[in-house]
Amino acid sequence: MKNKLLALSLFLLIGSGVLAQSGYQWKTTATDGYTYKYVTNDPTKSRFYTLKNGLTVILSQNTKEPTIEFRLSVRAGSNTDPRTATGLAHYLEHLLFKGTDKFGTMDYAKEKPFLDKIDGLYEQYNKTKDPLKRKEIYAEIDKTSGLASNYSIANEYDKMMKAIGGQSTNAHTWYEETVYNEDFPANATDKFLALQAERFRNPVFRIFHTELEAVYEEKNRGLDNDAWKMNEKMSALLFPTHNYGQQTTIGTIEHLKNPSLVEIRKYYNKYYVPNNMAIAMSGDFDPDEMIKKVDKSFAFMQPKPVALYNPAPEKPLTKIQKVDIYGPSAESIEISYRGYAENTKQSMLLDLISSILSNGKAGLFDINLNKQQKVLRSNAGYQQMKDYGVFSMTAQPKQGQTLEEVQKLLIEQIEILKKGDFDERLIKATVANSKLGLLQAFDNNSFRVESVTNEFILNRGTKWDKSLSNPDEMAKITKSQITQFAKQFFINNYVIAFKHKGEDKNIAKVEKPTITPVNTNASETSAFTKNLLAAPTNPIEPKFLDYKKDLNFGKAGIADVITVQNKENSIFRLSYRFDMGTLNNMLQPYASQYLTFLATDKYTAEEISKEFYNIACNYSINVGNEVTTINISGLQENFDKAVSLVEHILANCKPNEQALVELKSRILKSRENNKLNKSTILGGLMNYAQYGSANPFNTTLSNEEVKNITSGQLIDVLHNIDNFKHTITYYGPQTLEAFTESIGKLHKLPSAFSPETPAKKFTYTNNATNQVYFADYDMVQSEIRWVRNGGLFNPGLTSKINLFNSYFGGGMGSIVFQTIRESKALAYSTFAVYSSPDRKDKEYAMVAYVGSQADKMNDAVAGMNELLNDLPQADKSFEASKYNALNAIETSRVTKDDIIQSYFADQKLGIDHDSRIDEYNGLKPLTFADIKEFHSNNVANKPYNYCIVASEKKVKLEDMQKFGTVTKLTLEQIFGY
Repeated sequence: MKNKLLALSLFLLIGSGVLAQSGYQWKTTATDGYTYKYVTNDPTKSRFYTLKNGLTVILSQNTKEPTIEFRLSVRAGSNTDPRTATGLAHYLEHLLFKGTDKFGTMDYAKEKPFLDKIDGLYEQYNKTKDPLKRKEIYAEIDKTSGLASNYSIANEYDKMMKAIGGQSTNAHTWYEETVYNEDFPANATDKFLALQAERFRNPVFRIFHTELEAVYEEKNRGLDNDAWKMNEKMSALLFPTHNYGQQTTIGTIEHLKNPSLVEIRKYYNKYYVPNNMAIAMSGDFDPDEMIKKVDKSFAFMQPKPVALYNPAPEKPLTKIQKVDIYGPSAESIEISYRGYAENTKQSMLLDLISSILSNGKAGLFDINLNKQQKVLRSNAGYQQMKDYGVFSMTAQPKQGQTLEEVQKLLIEQIEILKKGDFDERLIKATVANSKLGLLQAFDNNSFRVESVTNEFILNRGTKWDKSLSNPDEMAKITKSQITQFAKQFFINNYVIAFKHKGEDKNIAKVEKPTITPVNTNASETSAFTKNLLAAPTNPIEPKFLDYKKDLNFGKAGIADVITVQNKENSIFRLSYRFDMGTLNNMLQPYASQYLTFLATDKYTAEEISKEFYNIACNYSINVGNEVTTINISGLQENFDKAVSLVEHILANCKPNEQALVELKSRILKSRENNKLNKSTILGGLMNYAQYGSANPFNTTLSNEEVKNITSGQLIDVLHNIDNFKHTITYYGPQTLEAFTESIGKLHKLPSAFSPETPAKKFTYTNNATNQVYFADYDMVQSEIRWVRNGGLFNPGLTSKINLFNSYFGGGMGSIVFQTIRESKALAYSTFAVYSSPDRKDKEYAMVAYVGSQADKMNDAVAGMNELLNDLPQADKSFEASKYNALNAIETSRVTKDDIIQSYFADQKLGIDHDSRIDEYNGLKPLTFADIKEFHSNNVANKPYNYCIVASEKKVKLEDMQKFGTVTKLTLEQIFGY
């Protein structure tokens, strides 16, 4: 779910003069016959058009890179699902990737009779109650779908998007919205608009029963997600009549099992009309020209009256309501209050209060709960929908703590808020910190289109002026207003969920129907697609880095300095980068955690957090296996303050024995929780498969060693960290000369660096036969990963690997996705990639994944193995993959401190220049034969390690033994503790 008001508020609080102007007023003007509205002082300079047919078009020009972000939104989602057919809007979203009568088909005239028959069969199926009769009808649906698939072309839409350079095809459905998102190179605008217009002209709902099975899998994934179950149960109590609580986006199992293509078509015709839709675009275009193109493309759409969901107001909640959720994941608690409609003063207050409680540094939760380690972790936030919002507080208990005790602690913070026992400067600081965050998001096209799309969903964009002025209004709020509001709002009318570790005895799943694989016809191309792709485009020249010109190299004392000057605004980002991490010193990550709770001779730990928040600066210590970074960021005007404060903390932090006791307890509790997380378990299995019993994942201190950590050991790490070799990097307004002078005064260095302890090394496995590593977990699905080590890094393979991944298994248009999901309906999520190492002394890994129902595991494994061993040839898909790979490089622009990160990444691989140059030149001559050869040499008919997380109650040992020698690993073996 999305924290919409927070995201929008962040976008609006641009600082350092960008939004310092007052007065956000609607203005109307016209250019070349097109009238549009805009808001004065809008930092996005968004233009709001309404075309003759009612279609809203919002355009925001940003020419810094030759790409365009696109959103097409419909003001309809699960709220407008028929009460008897929940999940329908979500089904429709999936089907709008299937094509029309012009694409997605080889011969629509021959295909259509079968599709019509399928429509009728589903209507019969829905009305039939007798199980045997339903089975007969479904068998006929399956048979007819197979016949229809002789004429369909699966995933032709995705192939076209790939062929014109799209990188992020996706969509989502939520309560009151369905949004389709794309990005594309600016030189493909005409092709892109022609495709989108055709996509929504006359969609054809083909290849439905395999897509239906994909939605079943999506539902089953939700049933394995305890947080999803908590949200569903709590929403039902918060909204006893509103569809926010009475209809889920995915739908009920009963409705999922009885879909109606007729009802889906009715829904499309009712809500997918131009006066209920918006197109938002941000990127490299001339808005005066773009609006003409959009108008021409979508003028065929005809408006209709739309009656949107308009429920009666909910009655006030008058009591505390509790739900208990059971599942295998860690215990937690959530307390939620029903909020207010969008763009109201009350919602603005709740958004501000969420930051006063929880902002990561100086909120009441941060200082009183997290900093004092009274819980494992806690957080607060406000989520905004159109009619109401939800204010939530979440926390996890620490070792030996009950959920009831956590509840009491959260409510105590609300009482502190009501009394006004907080620093009023938090209000101003919240605004200032939001300004900093937004300065960094300003150039992001995706951020821009998401913001205006959200505005359209909430209020058709009519309140954009009020949203822009929200920061000014928030800054005027006083402590007395907050406390008065809090006393009225935070009463005993909340919903509380206790998430217990235990078996969910009420869990159900969507049963697997019998599905015969359909034909994907991956090598076929419709006439529409041929014509679209044949249209000429003007090439975009790639822009590569020249590290000698794009970076500034210098010295500060004995430390190397690398800088990039920020000539756009006053943001700085500073980093001390150490080529050492956990594998050099296993105490290092614990020392960085300990520092959070330490005082100095001048400041308490709480005062340190407040000081950073008040000057709108951030600092962190990130410890990886091989690299540690100390990061400081903020506005340049506070550079000296922020850096001096970090230097003071590291040099003068003092032991806190009670904090260490609490920290060690929290670490041990977090370790227990990690063992309850299926994704973390699967990651551990992968490491075990790649390296054996001694691997980076389980190389850690034992629980006993954690208990024996002393303050002296951790303080020693912190006080001496600057004595080790590190590189200083800076992105900010200062020149290299000015920066080295500044940092030389602030950052004290030794006369010589101390040598670091060599990093622990690991040996890669090289098994000659298939191995299966199994971990038992109480879940509906099974998750399977294949992994095989592939030898040391070779820069000569980079181009082939990039193209292989794009073609074989790296996206919705890939061979793996088409076969596993589209044709055989074996999984909702699947991929297969040849993973490249990040260092020249590390190995490649072939990694594949399928997440499927446990009773489909054998079929899923067989399906993936077939592809791993035999690479299908689809020439058009290959051409699209190659064009996409080249275009991704041509349109990418590495800027700001990403230049520094790119430099370090290439250095680790032993490359002294922009590696994309070699990759781009290497891609051009590649043919399918090259990729086929790569597959044969590196992927096909090789021994694999199968990593399986599933319930041993739902998968059979004898089945897994067919894959290879089975080793059931304990959690202690996987985690090392």
